[in-house]
This record gives sequence, structure tokens and C-alpha cells, in this order.
Amino acid sequence: MSELDFTRPQEPRPRQPAKASIYDPAMAMEFFGSAGKTETVAQGTTLFAENEKGSRLLLKSDKMYLLLDGEVSLSANGKVIATVKKGEVFGEMASISQMPRSASAVAKVPCRVIALDEGQFQAALRKRPEFALMLMSIMIGRIREALGRGSPAGGKIRESAVFDKSSLAILARALAQTMVRHERNKTVVTEGQAGVLMYVVVDGKLAVSIKGKIVERIGPGGVFGEMALVDRTPRLATVVSETDCGLLAIGRNTFLDLVKASPDFATSLLGAVGERARFTATGQK
Repeated sequence: MSELDFTRPQEPRPRQPAKASIYDPAMAMEFFGSAGKTETVAQGTTLFAENEKGSRLLLKSDKMYLLLDGEVSLSANGKVIATVKKGEVFGEMASISQMPRSASAVAKVPCRVIALDEGQFQAALRKRPEFALMLMSIMIGRIREALGRGSPAGGKIRESAVFDKSSLAILARALAQTMVRHERNKTVVTEGQAGVLMYVVVDGKLAVSIKGKIVERIGPGGVFGEMALVDRTPRLATVVSETDCGLLAIGRNTFLDLVKASPDFATSLLGAVGERARFTATGQK
């Protein structure tokens, strides 16, 4: 992660009203079009395959896609699970989190797409950092859907960290004024309550529980509460400190400043949300 610069005064941003979903097809088109080119895809073409680490079949590397025209079928374990329609984004979870594809994507009819690789994605993110929030909204919606279907993660407990020591040190220096400390056994966020902050763990360890069941433990470099920056709906989980801990408390505007200063920050956070969505749905890291 590159050094962050907060020496220049930041213009305050108007607070946006809460929305059930912040997906905006026009923003997606502007974002993808700013860095990628339109590609034509023949009917029956496989854009990427389930369990594949990126696509070697069409666009040659890990990419996410925006469908401009046509329909794309998504299937897993030999069954169709969804159909991508015009204006929708797909393939983003594997692209961002570097995980194997969880589904196969096949053009049902002749299609036009724009695809972004990692470099193109980060270039576009510098121009429209708000798109990171929109992608997180998509992933968070999947987490909520998975939780609505039953118990999270199949009884497994996940250990997570997002930022390595170097990146964490940069964040801690840049955001020293946001540091808060909590003693052991302190409830930091509570399931069902409103939230306006996300947290990055600088030191200590915390336990994340959903419906009274521990599903994740977070140590230095880990994050939690990020959903509050996106959809401003009640917290999905309770987080309790298992040791004394130091946390960076980050609001929405600061988050956007971080994305502008270092797209690597947004990519790391998006990857963490994607992994959390997959783990919640399947119990797989």
C-alpha cells in the first residue's frame, strides 16, 4: 500500500440518504468505460469456469465484467443459479479476492461486455472511488441473503486479516487521530443496532458472532463494521474484544479519502468483503 497523504484539507462531502441498494447502472457504465474497452462475445462462449483461477478462455486473466447487451448464464455444480442482465456486473468476487471462481459464466446469446483487469480496475477506482461502495453493496446483499437462508458458515470459525504489517503501519500513522482503545470483554458493535463506522484492528483480538454464534476471530490487520459505510442498515453481527485492543474508527468520508489516496486500500477491503460473503454462504475460505 502506498503512503497516504492527508496533509491537504479535505472538502466535506454531502451526506447521502440511506438506500436499500446503491447499485447504479449508469455509474457502473461510467466506471467500466473509463478504463476498459467493449468486447463482443459469441453465443455459447464461456467467459470463465467454476473453480478456475481467472479465465484462460476468453480474456486471459482475472477480470470482472459489465454486461452491455445480451444475457449471461451463471451456473454452479451443473445447475443454473442466476442470469446476468444488461447493465449488471458479474465476476467481481473472484477478480477482487483472487479466489477461484464460484460459478461458470456462459453467453446465452451474442453479448457485448466491458472487462477490467486489476490495473484497469485500480485506474478506474482513482476516478470514481464511490464505485467501491457500490461493489461492496452487491457483496453485502449476498451476505444478507445467505444469512436469511439459515445459520452462518456451517459452524466453522474464520480467522481473518486484511492488511499486512506494512499496510497496517501506514494506516495507523495516517489515521492516528481516529485510534480508540477498548479493554478486554468490551462489546464494540452490537447486532441489530445502527452503525456509522468501520474498524481496523491495530492490536488485540476480537470475536465476531451472529445470532449468538462465533463465526470469525479478527486480529491485527483485520476489519469489521464495514457494512455500515455502505447500506446504513442495522449491524449484522456483534463484535466483542477478547483482549485489550486498539482500533482505527473510520467513517464514510474518510473511507472515500483513503480510496482516492490508495486504491490498494479499497481493493484489499473489497477482497475481504468478498471472502466474507463467500464464507457466510458456503463456509469456505
